[in-house]
Amino acid sequence: MANDDKGLTNHSITVCLEGGAVLGPFRATWSKEKISDVRELVREYDAYLEGDKQKRFKFHLHDQVEHVSHTLVLDFRRVTAIYDKVGLHD
Repeated sequence: MANDDKGLTNHSITVCLEGGAVLGPFRATWSKEKISDVRELVREYDAYLEGDKQKRFKFHLHDQVEHVSHTLVLDFRRVTAIYDKVGLHD
């Protein structure tokens, strides 16, 4: 079965902060038709861990099920982990 990138993906994002604080989980959906910063958040945090400077601080996570948008303003220097749980579809 070919992976169709147009398909809707359902993410549950949890952000762990230094000192033990946790933000989330935040449900977010993504597809080519329903844009959300959910994938960019993980990609940019990964780049930061690889040595790049943080370029963005504000990320919008759109929840199409509950029709809400979560806005996260993050300083990656204070983030210890980002957990992205993705619901897979057949």
